[in-house]
Parts: sequence; C-alpha cells; structure tokens
Amino acid sequence: MSSQNADIVLVHGAWADGSGWAKVIAPLTAAGFSVAAAPLPLTSFAEDIAALDRTLERTEKPVVLVGHAYAGAVIAAVSSERVKALVYVAALAPDEGETVADVFYRGEPHPQAPKLAPDSNGLIYLPQNAFATAFAQNAKADELAVLAASQRPISPACITVPVGRPLWKDRPAWFLIAEEDRMIRGDNQRFMAARMKAEQRSIPVDHMPMVTAPSVVVDIIRAAATTI
Repeated sequence: MSSQNADIVLVHGAWADGSGWAKVIAPLTAAGFSVAAAPLPLTSFAEDIAALDRTLERTEKPVVLVGHAYAGAVIAAVSSERVKALVYVAALAPDEGETVADVFYRGEPHPQAPKLAPDSNGLIYLPQNAFATAFAQNAKADELAVLAASQRPISPACITVPVGRPLWKDRPAWFLIAEEDRMIRGDNQRFMAARMKAEQRSIPVDHMPMVTAPSVVVDIIRAAATTI
C-alpha cells in the first residue's frame, strides 16, 4: 500500500520508453509512493496526450506529473484536475502557439548533437552512435545497450503541432536543468525554465539523468510532492 499523499506519473520522451525510469521508480516506490510510467506511442501529439490521460485515469491521489524531454510538452497539454504539480527533467516546454520543434531547435545545437531526419517510414530514429555521444554520454556500456535496444521512434506529427495554453501557467512547476545535455542545451533549458517561472535545479548531468544520476531526479520529484 502506498503511504504518500501523491501519486507519481513518469512520462518518457522520444527514443525512450518507461524502462528508462527504472532507477527512479524503485526508490520512489520504496518511499511509499504509487508510481506509474505512462507509455506514449510517439505517433502524434494528440495520441500521446490521450495515452497520458488514460494513465492519469488510473491514479487515485493528487498527481505529480513528471516529463522528460519531448514529454514536457505532453504533460503540459493534459487537463486533469488531479495533476497538482509538474516536474520537467531536461524537458521541452513550448508556450501557447509554439511547437515542440520550435523550442527543440532554439539556438545553436551542441556540436555533438545528432542530425535527425525521418526514415523511409516517416519516423525519426536516433542514430545508434548518438546514445553514447549525445543522449547519455555518462551512461555505462550496459545502460547504453539497453537504451539503444529499446528506443522508440518519434513521428514528426508529435513535434510540428502548435500547443494550446500549457498547464505550467496554472500549476507549480519544477525544472531539473541538465547542464551537460547535448540534446537540449542547458541555456535553452534555462530559458524555458525562467519563462515558466519554475523552481530550478541546475545539475551537471547529461540528457538522461534518470539513468545516469537518478538520485537528483528522485530528489526534485520528492520536493514537488511535499507541496501537495
């Protein structure tokens, strides 16, 4: 039985799935939280919102909603009254009328950021070598193998749709800024966090801190949960 007063819903971004949260789920569950890792199809922005809504329907308590990377846009697009706090982990936070691509491509990319383009099926995969060079450069070899093997491609339909009024304008938000991020540069994250008026924690971690520095992710989620 969960003993905390909040449920935690974790939402993966592009080229990932729920298994990427494993090192965050275990300590949160041990601390008494009910935790769910929402599966996104990454097929369109609307379908990803619908998938997250289905996970939220299965929660019972006030929710701390946590989004990584692309999922920052998705967590801000739901309308559930049960969501009481938002946590952004190296995430993207488009404002009303912007697309995910607008904020992802804001500013100069990191020199080691991968070149991305749809394949013959119209889906965007992360190049295999990019997991070690840009996605999770601080990960161990076995962790990189799992990330690469379990990657889920993203459709351009997820990142080219202008978003509505984001939920972070109406809920308290926390933002873990990944200073060593080579996918979404730290200064871009700081811009979005400041615009959101989020509570910021700037940490020298890569784009996948839930894998490479899970304790800092757990800490910021627990900080958000204490305010509910």
